[in-house]
Amino acid sequence: MLTRIANGDSRFSFWLRVREFAVPPSMIETATARRCGGDWAGACAAAGVDVDVHPRSLARTHGRVLAARVRDDLRHLAPDLLRWHMPRVAPDGLLRPGLTLALARYDVEDDGRAGRGPVYLVARTPPAWADAGQRISLALWEGSPDRADALPRSYPHPHPNRRFRLDLHRHLWDGRRTDELRIRSGADRRPGDGRSVPDRAQAPISEAVPPPEAALAPDPLGRLPYAHRCAVDRWAAEARILLRAEGRPTGTVQVRLDARHRLSLDLTPAAPAPDPTADGDELGPPALRIAPAPAGRGAAGLPILPDAATWVLPDLALLRAGAIEVDRLHPLVASALVPDHPPTARPQVPDPAGRRQPVECRGARHRIALVDGVLAPLDHDPAEVRREELPAALTGTPLPCLQAIDEAHRRPNCLAGVRERLDHGDTAGALAVVESLLGPDALLRDGPLRDELETAALRRVTYGLFRAGLIDPGAGRIPTNHRRPRGHRPCPCHSKSR
Repeated sequence: MLTRIANGDSRFSFWLRVREFAVPPSMIETATARRCGGDWAGACAAAGVDVDVHPRSLARTHGRVLAARVRDDLRHLAPDLLRWHMPRVAPDGLLRPGLTLALARYDVEDDGRAGRGPVYLVARTPPAWADAGQRISLALWEGSPDRADALPRSYPHPHPNRRFRLDLHRHLWDGRRTDELRIRSGADRRPGDGRSVPDRAQAPISEAVPPPEAALAPDPLGRLPYAHRCAVDRWAAEARILLRAEGRPTGTVQVRLDARHRLSLDLTPAAPAPDPTADGDELGPPALRIAPAPAGRGAAGLPILPDAATWVLPDLALLRAGAIEVDRLHPLVASALVPDHPPTARPQVPDPAGRRQPVECRGARHRIALVDGVLAPLDHDPAEVRREELPAALTGTPLPCLQAIDEAHRRPNCLAGVRERLDHGDTAGALAVVESLLGPDALLRDGPLRDELETAALRRVTYGLFRAGLIDPGAGRIPTNHRRPRGHRPCPCHSKSR
């Protein structure tokens, strides 16, 4: 079944790889323990998050009210959950590079800050050339380049991205509001009819029910191959939240489906509020209607529905398709999507040493295992091993047991898993896999495994230089006298008719 699902929709295999390697269980356990103990800075360090916010100086630079609100949000920040829900790009599932997204917005009008605009707590990712370790950094942004807290010029997009904003989806990073994920993701509704599920025993979340076929706009969405991934049932409620954040009870929102397809939708309440003095929560159920596309540059000023509200939650899609078990999800995500599931720890990384197979050597099956912290053949005495290593050093043919050990040092079977962990910043997990295979005292030999570890170390140096501002964004990438290729585009001077 899993093979059929993976062949039918590549997004399933994509998110399965992300859920396996991007946020390892050890990171979740350590970050959760430190966060529950009140050490929010330690939790960020465990989750690979660099903090560029200094709470002690906030009261002096931004006022006491804002400092208290930022400090409260940092105490309840779940950095491992933030990493779990961060936007990612294909094909490797790495963090979207060069991204700045808003986590919280602070409108403070006292302490002498009136008229200076809101302040945002933002999460940012480095550009692709400096993304070693897949680190995330936290900072404050208020849109003023002359302020000391303005983002560095080396970040390609310093302002918060309108497509990726989590200030309207605090349940994706705030430990106090994770229970909202079930409602905001539509997990409490039957796929296709938009009605709440009264009894989970009648409609389990893992039931493979076909998603809605674009009940809102069948013509625009029906022609798109990914229409089944659109969270159409939630668009009206999410558009209402977006417009209220913009200070508008109704209006037009834009839904970005891809680079060439966008929808303009009008939000209108189905019934007036029963009490004229009531707030927006007393309005009738909202409804969406397709609006004509704005002419010219009118679409640039429309609010954009965030990606977290546009698409079905990947974890929910995997559960409904039966492609993932609940135990493999983040504990906070699992408890929100499947409340009646007993909490269990995520499965740990399997030990590659436990899968080591015997070696056929000189007509017998020999064993290879760790001896004194080094991988060694168990059925050959040390003197025989030393004798066989000498001709092997002179380009001779070594024993099959020594060949298997050499292959494990240079190109082990777990190389693909080690490379995935290094790409996602899980250096500790990659080293744990290598040590469990070769032993903690082994000396790596030349080969792909050593090359991967050395490359990861050099990339971490590049990231450190980037953080310190000691390297330019594109240093050494394109020579100064190099002419950029034009592809198949004709030269303007040759395209004119003679």
